[in-house]
Amino acid sequence: MTEKSFPSPYDQKPAVAAEGWKDLYAYNLVFQENRREVEEAKFWFCDSQHWPTVTKPFETIGFEFAVSCLGQYNSRHLLIPPANGIEFRIHNGYVFMSPVGVPETEIAARVPEFMARAGHYFQNWDGLLAKWQDKIRGTIDELGALSFEALPDAVPLEDVTSGRGLGPNDTLLGNFDKLISLTYRAWQYHFEFLNLGYVAYLDFFSFCKEVFPGIPDQAVAKMVQGVDMELFRPDDELKKLAKLAVELGVDGHFGNTEDPEATLAAIGAAAGGAEWLAAWTEAKDPWFNFTVGNGFYAHDKYWLDHLELPLGYIADYIVRVQNGVGIDRPVAELIAERDRITEEYSELLSPEQLAAFQGKLGLARQVYPYVENHNFYIEHWTMGVFWRKARQLSKMLSEAGFWPEANDMFYLRRDEVRETLFDYVTGWAVGAPAIGPDYWPAEVARRRVIVDALSEERPQPALNTPPAVITEPFTLMLWGITSDQIKNWLGDSDAPEGEFRGMAASSGVAEGPARVISSSDQLSEVQEGDILVAPVTAPSWGPIFGKIRATVTDIGGMMSHAAIVCREYGMPAVTGTGTASAQIRTGQWLRVDGNNGTVTIVDDHGAGQDVAGLAHEHDLAMAPAAAAQLDAVLAESSHA
Repeated sequence: MTEKSFPSPYDQKPAVAAEGWKDLYAYNLVFQENRREVEEAKFWFCDSQHWPTVTKPFETIGFEFAVSCLGQYNSRHLLIPPANGIEFRIHNGYVFMSPVGVPETEIAARVPEFMARAGHYFQNWDGLLAKWQDKIRGTIDELGALSFEALPDAVPLEDVTSGRGLGPNDTLLGNFDKLISLTYRAWQYHFEFLNLGYVAYLDFFSFCKEVFPGIPDQAVAKMVQGVDMELFRPDDELKKLAKLAVELGVDGHFGNTEDPEATLAAIGAAAGGAEWLAAWTEAKDPWFNFTVGNGFYAHDKYWLDHLELPLGYIADYIVRVQNGVGIDRPVAELIAERDRITEEYSELLSPEQLAAFQGKLGLARQVYPYVENHNFYIEHWTMGVFWRKARQLSKMLSEAGFWPEANDMFYLRRDEVRETLFDYVTGWAVGAPAIGPDYWPAEVARRRVIVDALSEERPQPALNTPPAVITEPFTLMLWGITSDQIKNWLGDSDAPEGEFRGMAASSGVAEGPARVISSSDQLSEVQEGDILVAPVTAPSWGPIFGKIRATVTDIGGMMSHAAIVCREYGMPAVTGTGTASAQIRTGQWLRVDGNNGTVTIVDDHGAGQDVAGLAHEHDLAMAPAAAAQLDAVLAESSHA
């Protein structure tokens, strides 16, 4: 065990004004006092990669469904030999996780079971994935058909005379149950293929580490890069629309994208506008079912509901196209580099080793796209429909007097929403006022104060005593939580002052001014030439990658969304730095080394200054010798 430890959740006091916060969440989601000995014996890390902000009571559905279904496929469907599921708790409003290992004595017995189950999927991947597409699209259609309407003053006469025997209250209650069950079904589909994608890559990764001693993690990752992914399709659609706007001559009508209705009307009235609007309409379904967040929060903004977002991104791309700047991902270069690295390592193998290498690589490349594509179908599309329907229900109950604001329902747990619906239905049925309007407004106000207070404090990165060595494969690969990372969190790193160490997630070296953002609402602040520094990025931030030079995140491993997306955009990235976004300030000049996993504050004088101007000054002031040296480093990194 290490000498240093993180705080125990039982010893941490809540933020001021957040007393009683545990009452907001279900009993099984919080650390219970009578389980102290059990809970303190486990190491818990904060999953700020997926839940970077405080989770309101209704929003716990995201991690409850996601982590439950992840564990289900590990431990019950696939019987993955070294990994079961992940336990989860809410502490001071934030999500903490603790992987559940498999006892050493049980691993061998699971191997043949896993091979039979996983082998069937690997051997029939394309056919089963086609069925998956039908299943998830069908589930999304069922969700989309749900509606939450206020109950009428009287049941329609035809419902009485037809002998139907049911009222609209039956539909209302049933639709809420369907909303929950269909979403849970979608999350089961989410993990039907995902863990297999991780397993296939992990198998290839382990094989490479065995036959190529000392091979960099980056080299392994590059051998599967450059594949076609549907997750990039929304961003690609925006680029196509930007190019088409310039081609048709309607590019001058994007001056005020904050008013989508006026912008689209002006385009439609222009010559060539009808053709552009037809392409816009075609792109919207389904590719605008995309959120600038991650799909786990009720406040996440989806393009389909906020058309100013895609229009704004298109406007940015138009400027780049007009200036002759390429806006497409460097797919050809990524593929060329992939093939070169693969060939160089292949030449080092014996015929027997080469056959195994090619088989494992082929499987990894085949399944790799799903590791990101699922994100569009579940977190973006499915959850977008889910939140849209939930907001409709919340607004209906608000108009019935249950709470003052349209989205106040999210301060209730989903079991409380079911109780509230029955209260509403009962009041309607008996002809007497429901109780909720006299109860919920004050309770929602109390809970809002608690959530706001919890949001004022950042969570601990972890809880309790960490293990001497982190060995659980998914924790390493997805979250990037290594023993060195834990040392960083504990302030026990040997990194010099001004340097942050993390995961070398995407190769390359870049310098530029820091742009620290904590949420997608700040994406409009990102300027040309910035180094993006954030607790975590979302796959949907792709439209800003044409502006920035590199990415730095607090959490994330080699297979995190941030790492994969940055590699596919040819963007240097260091993930899993632990505290970079809290310690780096906007305007500081940074050097990001995506080959070695280091971020260095080169110049502190620019903090708080105009970042765009600072970048220009630095570029102009760079001496020819320094510029040549940087070019040499970049050239060297591209062949590493």
